[in-house]
Amino acid sequence: MNPNILLRNNVKFKGSGTRPMIFAPGFGCDQNVWQSVAKDFEDEYQIILFDYVGSGNSDIKAYNVERYSTLEGYAQDVLDVCSALDLKDAIFVGHSVGCVIGMLASIKHPEYFSKLVLVGPSPCYLNLPNDYYGGFEKEQLLGLLDMMDKNYIGWATAFAGTVMNNPDRPELKRDLENRFCSTDPIIARQFAEVTFFADNRKDLPKVKVPSLILQCSEDVIAPSAVGDYIHKHLPRSTFKLMKATGHCPHISHPEETIYLIRQYLDEFPTNDLQKEIGVNFCE
Repeated sequence: MNPNILLRNNVKFKGSGTRPMIFAPGFGCDQNVWQSVAKDFEDEYQIILFDYVGSGNSDIKAYNVERYSTLEGYAQDVLDVCSALDLKDAIFVGHSVGCVIGMLASIKHPEYFSKLVLVGPSPCYLNLPNDYYGGFEKEQLLGLLDMMDKNYIGWATAFAGTVMNNPDRPELKRDLENRFCSTDPIIARQFAEVTFFADNRKDLPKVKVPSLILQCSEDVIAPSAVGDYIHKHLPRSTFKLMKATGHCPHISHPEETIYLIRQYLDEFPTNDLQKEIGVNFCE
Protein backbone atom coordinates (compact mmCIF):
# COMPACT_ATOMS: atom_id res chain seq x y z
CA MET A 1 0.00 0.00 0.00
CA ASN A 2 1.37 3.41 -1.00
CA PRO A 3 0.43 5.98 1.67
CA ASN A 4 1.55 8.88 -0.54
CA ILE A 5 -1.07 8.05 -3.18
CA LEU A 6 -3.75 7.60 -0.53
CA LEU A 7 -2.96 11.00 0.95
CA ARG A 8 -2.67 12.65 -2.46
CA ASN A 9 -6.15 11.52 -3.48
CA ASN A 10 -7.67 11.64 0.02
CA VAL A 11 -8.66 7.97 -0.17
CA LYS A 12 -11.19 6.85 2.44
CA PHE A 13 -12.51 3.40 3.29
CA LYS A 14 -15.89 2.35 4.59
CA GLY A 15 -17.83 -0.88 4.88
CA SER A 16 -17.34 -4.35 6.31
CA GLY A 17 -17.23 -6.34 3.07
CA THR A 18 -14.14 -7.61 1.29
CA ARG A 19 -14.98 -7.02 -2.37
CA PRO A 20 -13.91 -3.53 -3.47
CA MET A 21 -16.36 -0.95 -4.81
CA ILE A 22 -14.77 2.34 -5.86
CA PHE A 23 -16.78 5.53 -6.39
CA ALA A 24 -15.56 8.31 -8.70
CA PRO A 25 -17.16 11.79 -8.56
CA GLY A 26 -17.96 13.99 -11.53
CA PHE A 27 -16.71 17.43 -12.45
CA GLY A 28 -16.48 19.97 -9.63
CA CYS A 29 -17.40 17.48 -6.90
CA ASP A 30 -15.67 15.53 -4.18
CA GLN A 31 -16.24 12.06 -2.78
CA ASN A 32 -19.03 13.22 -0.44
CA VAL A 33 -21.52 13.34 -3.32
CA TRP A 34 -21.68 9.53 -3.08
CA GLN A 35 -22.58 9.44 0.60
CA SER A 36 -26.27 8.51 0.18
CA VAL A 37 -25.56 5.76 -2.36
CA ALA A 38 -22.32 4.30 -1.02
CA LYS A 39 -23.60 3.72 2.51
CA ASP A 40 -26.21 1.27 1.18
CA PHE A 41 -23.42 -1.05 0.00
CA GLU A 42 -21.25 -0.94 3.13
CA ASP A 43 -22.44 -4.26 4.56
CA GLU A 44 -21.39 -6.21 1.46
CA TYR A 45 -18.47 -4.28 -0.02
CA GLN A 46 -15.30 -2.47 0.88
CA ILE A 47 -16.22 1.07 -0.15
CA ILE A 48 -13.38 3.15 -1.57
CA LEU A 49 -13.87 6.90 -1.95
CA PHE A 50 -11.36 9.38 -3.33
CA ASP A 51 -10.92 12.91 -4.64
CA TYR A 52 -9.24 13.88 -7.88
CA VAL A 53 -6.11 15.93 -7.40
CA GLY A 54 -7.31 19.53 -7.20
CA SER A 55 -10.73 18.62 -5.76
CA GLY A 56 -12.07 18.01 -2.27
CA ASN A 57 -9.39 17.36 0.34
CA SER A 58 -6.80 16.05 -2.09
CA ASP A 59 -3.24 17.35 -1.96
CA ILE A 60 -3.52 20.44 -4.13
CA LYS A 61 0.27 20.73 -4.21
CA ALA A 62 0.26 17.58 -6.37
CA TYR A 63 -1.71 19.34 -9.11
CA ASN A 64 0.21 19.48 -12.37
CA VAL A 65 -1.17 21.48 -15.28
CA GLU A 66 0.41 19.24 -17.89
CA ARG A 67 -0.69 15.96 -16.30
CA TYR A 68 -4.29 17.11 -15.95
CA SER A 69 -4.51 18.70 -19.40
CA THR A 70 -6.31 15.54 -20.57
CA LEU A 71 -8.69 13.07 -18.95
CA GLU A 72 -5.92 10.46 -19.11
CA GLY A 73 -4.27 12.30 -16.21
CA TYR A 74 -7.36 11.78 -14.07
CA ALA A 75 -7.60 8.17 -15.23
CA GLN A 76 -4.04 7.72 -14.00
CA ASP A 77 -5.20 8.95 -10.58
CA VAL A 78 -7.70 6.07 -10.53
CA LEU A 79 -5.06 3.58 -11.65
CA ASP A 80 -2.62 4.86 -9.03
CA VAL A 81 -5.24 4.30 -6.32
CA CYS A 82 -6.03 0.82 -7.65
CA SER A 83 -2.33 -0.06 -7.76
CA ALA A 84 -1.66 1.35 -4.29
CA LEU A 85 -4.46 -0.84 -2.90
CA ASP A 86 -3.61 -3.84 -5.10
CA LEU A 87 -7.23 -4.00 -6.26
CA LYS A 88 -8.70 -6.85 -8.26
CA ASP A 89 -12.28 -7.48 -9.33
CA ALA A 90 -13.43 -4.00 -8.27
CA ILE A 91 -16.79 -2.53 -9.17
CA PHE A 92 -16.22 0.99 -10.45
CA VAL A 93 -19.08 3.49 -10.06
CA GLY A 94 -18.56 6.80 -11.81
CA HIS A 95 -20.62 9.92 -12.42
CA SER A 96 -20.54 12.16 -15.51
CA VAL A 97 -16.92 12.74 -16.59
CA GLY A 98 -15.97 10.21 -13.91
CA CYS A 99 -17.51 7.58 -16.20
CA VAL A 100 -15.11 8.36 -19.04
CA ILE A 101 -12.23 8.50 -16.56
CA GLY A 102 -13.19 5.02 -15.37
CA MET A 103 -13.50 3.70 -18.92
CA LEU A 104 -10.05 5.03 -19.81
CA ALA A 105 -8.62 3.40 -16.69
CA SER A 106 -10.26 0.09 -17.56
CA ILE A 107 -8.81 0.13 -21.07
CA LYS A 108 -5.29 0.39 -19.67
CA HIS A 109 -5.76 -2.08 -16.81
CA PRO A 110 -8.94 -4.16 -17.17
CA GLU A 111 -7.68 -6.56 -14.50
CA TYR A 112 -8.50 -3.99 -11.81
CA PHE A 113 -12.22 -4.00 -12.64
CA SER A 114 -15.07 -6.48 -12.98
CA LYS A 115 -17.88 -4.02 -13.76
CA LEU A 116 -18.35 -0.36 -14.60
CA VAL A 117 -21.45 1.49 -13.44
CA LEU A 118 -21.76 4.67 -15.51
CA VAL A 119 -24.12 7.32 -14.13
CA GLY A 120 -24.89 10.04 -16.70
CA PRO A 121 -21.91 9.36 -18.98
CA SER A 122 -20.98 11.33 -22.09
CA PRO A 123 -18.02 10.62 -24.39
CA CYS A 124 -18.37 14.02 -26.08
CA TYR A 125 -20.43 17.07 -25.08
CA LEU A 126 -20.19 18.83 -28.44
CA ASN A 127 -22.64 18.66 -31.31
CA LEU A 128 -20.49 17.53 -34.22
CA PRO A 129 -21.18 17.67 -37.98
CA ASN A 130 -21.09 13.89 -38.43
CA ASP A 131 -24.58 13.61 -36.94
CA TYR A 132 -23.42 13.30 -33.34
CA TYR A 133 -25.56 15.20 -30.82
CA GLY A 134 -23.67 15.82 -27.59
CA GLY A 135 -25.97 18.56 -26.31
CA PHE A 136 -23.85 21.71 -26.73
CA GLU A 137 -22.64 23.93 -29.53
CA LYS A 138 -19.00 25.02 -29.32
CA GLU A 139 -20.04 28.64 -28.74
CA GLN A 140 -22.09 27.60 -25.70
CA LEU A 141 -19.14 25.85 -24.09
CA LEU A 142 -16.79 28.74 -24.86
CA GLY A 143 -19.34 31.03 -23.21
CA LEU A 144 -19.39 28.78 -20.16
CA LEU A 145 -15.61 28.99 -19.83
CA ASP A 146 -15.70 32.76 -20.34
CA MET A 147 -18.21 33.09 -17.53
CA MET A 148 -15.99 30.99 -15.27
CA ASP A 149 -13.15 33.42 -15.97
CA LYS A 150 -15.18 36.56 -15.39
CA ASN A 151 -17.62 35.61 -12.64
CA TYR A 152 -16.94 32.22 -11.07
CA ILE A 153 -19.58 32.56 -8.37
CA GLY A 154 -22.20 33.57 -10.93
CA TRP A 155 -21.19 30.64 -13.11
CA ALA A 156 -21.45 28.23 -10.16
CA THR A 157 -24.97 29.46 -9.37
CA ALA A 158 -26.22 29.20 -12.95
CA PHE A 159 -24.50 25.93 -13.81
CA ALA A 160 -25.60 24.19 -10.61
CA GLY A 161 -29.23 24.85 -11.54
CA THR A 162 -28.72 23.51 -15.06
CA VAL A 163 -26.95 20.38 -13.85
CA MET A 164 -29.37 19.54 -11.04
CA ASN A 165 -32.56 20.37 -12.94
CA ASN A 166 -34.84 19.78 -9.97
CA PRO A 167 -36.33 23.27 -9.55
CA ASP A 168 -38.80 22.11 -6.93
CA ARG A 169 -35.89 21.15 -4.65
CA PRO A 170 -33.73 24.30 -4.40
CA GLU A 171 -31.66 22.84 -1.57
CA LEU A 172 -30.09 20.41 -4.06
CA LYS A 173 -29.00 23.27 -6.31
CA ARG A 174 -27.51 25.14 -3.34
CA ASP A 175 -25.59 22.04 -2.26
CA LEU A 176 -24.08 21.56 -5.72
CA GLU A 177 -23.33 25.27 -6.00
CA ASN A 178 -21.42 25.12 -2.71
CA ARG A 179 -19.42 22.17 -4.00
CA PHE A 180 -18.44 24.10 -7.12
CA CYS A 181 -17.46 27.11 -5.04
CA SER A 182 -15.24 25.03 -2.75
CA THR A 183 -12.98 24.12 -5.70
CA ASP A 184 -10.05 26.28 -6.74
CA PRO A 185 -11.43 28.38 -9.65
CA ILE A 186 -8.30 28.03 -11.78
CA ILE A 187 -8.21 24.24 -11.41
CA ALA A 188 -11.97 24.00 -11.94
CA ARG A 189 -11.70 26.05 -15.12
CA GLN A 190 -9.03 23.78 -16.57
CA PHE A 191 -10.97 20.66 -15.57
CA ALA A 192 -14.06 22.13 -17.25
CA GLU A 193 -12.19 22.76 -20.49
CA VAL A 194 -10.67 19.27 -20.44
CA THR A 195 -14.08 17.74 -19.73
CA PHE A 196 -16.30 19.60 -22.14
CA PHE A 197 -13.96 19.61 -25.14
CA ALA A 198 -12.87 15.98 -24.87
CA ASP A 199 -13.98 13.52 -27.54
CA ASN A 200 -13.65 9.95 -26.32
CA ARG A 201 -16.07 8.31 -28.72
CA LYS A 202 -13.27 6.28 -30.30
CA ASP A 203 -12.47 4.77 -26.89
CA LEU A 204 -15.90 3.20 -26.35
CA PRO A 205 -15.26 0.03 -28.41
CA LYS A 206 -11.99 -0.52 -26.52
CA VAL A 207 -13.77 -1.03 -23.21
CA LYS A 208 -13.93 -4.75 -22.42
CA VAL A 209 -15.28 -4.58 -18.87
CA PRO A 210 -19.08 -5.10 -18.75
CA SER A 211 -20.94 -1.87 -18.04
CA LEU A 212 -24.24 -0.51 -16.78
CA ILE A 213 -25.36 2.81 -18.29
CA LEU A 214 -27.77 4.82 -16.13
CA GLN A 215 -29.36 7.53 -18.28
CA CYS A 216 -31.37 10.23 -16.53
CA SER A 217 -34.57 11.75 -17.87
CA GLU A 218 -34.52 15.43 -18.86
CA ASP A 219 -30.74 15.61 -18.57
CA VAL A 220 -29.40 18.76 -20.27
CA ILE A 221 -25.77 17.75 -19.73
CA ALA A 222 -26.05 14.22 -21.16
CA PRO A 223 -29.25 14.07 -23.24
CA SER A 224 -30.97 10.83 -24.19
CA ALA A 225 -29.28 10.70 -27.60
CA VAL A 226 -25.93 10.43 -25.81
CA GLY A 227 -27.07 7.48 -23.74
CA ASP A 228 -28.32 5.71 -26.87
CA TYR A 229 -25.01 6.38 -28.62
CA ILE A 230 -22.95 4.99 -25.76
CA HIS A 231 -25.09 1.86 -25.48
CA LYS A 232 -24.73 1.24 -29.21
CA HIS A 233 -20.92 1.59 -29.20
CA LEU A 234 -19.97 0.24 -25.76
CA PRO A 235 -19.49 -3.54 -25.85
CA ARG A 236 -21.30 -5.64 -23.24
CA SER A 237 -23.28 -2.67 -21.94
CA THR A 238 -26.67 -2.70 -20.25
CA PHE A 239 -28.84 0.41 -20.59
CA LYS A 240 -31.38 1.70 -18.07
CA LEU A 241 -33.42 4.88 -18.50
CA MET A 242 -34.10 6.37 -15.10
CA LYS A 243 -37.19 8.16 -13.85
CA ALA A 244 -34.81 10.57 -12.12
CA THR A 245 -34.51 13.98 -13.77
CA GLY A 246 -31.40 16.12 -14.06
CA HIS A 247 -27.79 14.98 -14.16
CA CYS A 248 -27.11 13.94 -10.55
CA PRO A 249 -29.42 11.05 -9.62
CA HIS A 250 -27.02 9.87 -6.90
CA ILE A 251 -27.84 13.15 -5.13
CA SER A 252 -31.44 13.82 -6.19
CA HIS A 253 -32.72 10.24 -6.46
CA PRO A 254 -30.38 7.97 -4.48
CA GLU A 255 -33.04 5.27 -3.91
CA GLU A 256 -33.57 4.68 -7.62
CA THR A 257 -29.82 4.80 -8.25
CA ILE A 258 -29.21 2.18 -5.56
CA TYR A 259 -32.05 -0.01 -6.83
CA LEU A 260 -30.77 -0.07 -10.42
CA ILE A 261 -27.18 -0.76 -9.39
CA ARG A 262 -28.28 -3.62 -7.16
CA GLN A 263 -30.55 -4.99 -9.86
CA TYR A 264 -27.64 -5.06 -12.28
CA LEU A 265 -25.23 -6.65 -9.80
CA ASP A 266 -27.80 -9.33 -8.97
CA GLU A 267 -28.73 -9.99 -12.59
CA PHE A 268 -25.15 -10.25 -13.83
CA PRO A 269 -22.93 -11.97 -11.25
CA THR A 270 -19.27 -11.26 -11.78
CA ASN A 271 -18.29 -14.87 -12.43
CA ASP A 272 -20.77 -15.18 -15.30
CA LEU A 273 -19.49 -11.97 -16.84
CA GLN A 274 -15.90 -13.08 -16.57
CA LYS A 275 -16.73 -16.27 -18.44
CA GLU A 276 -18.55 -14.25 -21.08
CA ILE A 277 -15.53 -12.11 -21.91
CA GLY A 278 -12.99 -14.86 -21.38
CA VAL A 279 -11.02 -13.02 -18.70
CA ASN A 280 -10.29 -14.14 -15.17
CA PHE A 281 -10.19 -11.00 -13.05
CA CYS A 282 -9.72 -12.92 -9.82
CA GLU A 283 -6.46 -14.46 -8.78
